[in-house]
Amino acid sequence: MANVKFVVQPGGVIKGRIRVPGDKSISHRSIMMGALAEGTTTVTGFLEGADALATLQAFREMGVQIEGPKDGNVTIHGVGLRGLKKPNKPLDMGNSGTSTRLLAGIIAGQNFDCTLVGDASLSTRPMKRVTDPLKLMGAELETEEGGTLPMHIKGSGRALKAIDYTLPMASAQVKSCVLLAGLFAEGKTCALEPAPTRDHTERMLNGFGYEVVSTKLDDHKTKACLTGGGKLTGRHIDVPSDISSAAFFMAAAAVSEGSDLVIEHVGMNPTRTGVVDILKLMGADITLENFHEVGGEPVADVHIKYAPLKGIAIPEELVPLAIDEFPVLFVVAASAEGKTVLTGAEELRVKESDRIQVMVDALQALGIDATPTEDGMIINGGAQSKQSADIQSHHDHRISMAMTVAGLNAVSEVIIDDCANVNTSFPIFLELINQVGMNVTALEEA
Repeated sequence: MANVKFVVQPGGVIKGRIRVPGDKSISHRSIMMGALAEGTTTVTGFLEGADALATLQAFREMGVQIEGPKDGNVTIHGVGLRGLKKPNKPLDMGNSGTSTRLLAGIIAGQNFDCTLVGDASLSTRPMKRVTDPLKLMGAELETEEGGTLPMHIKGSGRALKAIDYTLPMASAQVKSCVLLAGLFAEGKTCALEPAPTRDHTERMLNGFGYEVVSTKLDDHKTKACLTGGGKLTGRHIDVPSDISSAAFFMAAAAVSEGSDLVIEHVGMNPTRTGVVDILKLMGADITLENFHEVGGEPVADVHIKYAPLKGIAIPEELVPLAIDEFPVLFVVAASAEGKTVLTGAEELRVKESDRIQVMVDALQALGIDATPTEDGMIINGGAQSKQSADIQSHHDHRISMAMTVAGLNAVSEVIIDDCANVNTSFPIFLELINQVGMNVTALEEA
């Protein structure tokens, strides 16, 4: 793949009305559940990024007929829970942790053998967190010695065992893997999580007519349960805009004086809105307008204007609700007056990159006072970044986009290396960021 560099000119005022692409988490799940359903499922607003397309291709290779995507429209002819077929080759998950971990749960319940592989970045990410509970359910799986891809899943043809599983970490992917495997188990499978995480899997299963019961317990814990052996029924899904993609634009408007921006039709699932809550605590001027519901998911237009920001201690209960947005929240903290402290976010160290260390390196390259801690970061904000910089994204799309926003308040040009990865989640990022008032160009090197 050619190396793509983003060249960001400093300055700009963020204005306009935009709609960002569809939610990646919901796009993945629409394909998975549509494939496992009986009847036809139609999807609008599907995110045509590399990650979601990896999920779509995997189900095609397991014999599911899928039309599209064309302009965000996909039609999936479901084969039912037991209708998937053995693929002719290993399923390539590309860079997608969501595809890998959720598919592991689905494939563990099939009667065929299958291997999951991924790119260099995905092949370093921890998979033991899903193989452990799947083995407790009776699945036979093997990974590399360190618990990484490739993952070989052996289909036994017998039903999995239902389990009552306590997650060792707050992870929607692990919870979803256990619940999806539970579809193929005898009895009631439950996942107890230590803190709330995104609940798209539970909402969508219920939307497809498969009952999931979620219970809020004390100490912020939640428990989701389902009983195996039911069926999903095809339906229509309108995918809301991805709040994780919208976050880059919220951040840009929050730190650029004179900004006034509306982002339309953004998914406002309460397990995902930590970024809005954190920005508000920092003093951002955000209002949510035109609230309504689409297919069980709340959506709203986000109206954000510039306001002076202050550093805060980020409440730990908001951390799982904003886990993917921290790269760009660090950029906001650099522009806020005073100290911002993040704790309880050790999960950031095992994302597409070690997002704590990589963001510290990137912010320090701009002359910003940022210090890593084991489970977070301390940023002394308010001082303008002092120098131009050549930033390494470490194959991580969210680092590339976050540091693009950092260029707004830089004093001179910022160059970000290795940005082809932005296509995995946000293919039209550059087009939109320039449309609202930034000046960013892409340079392709052979």
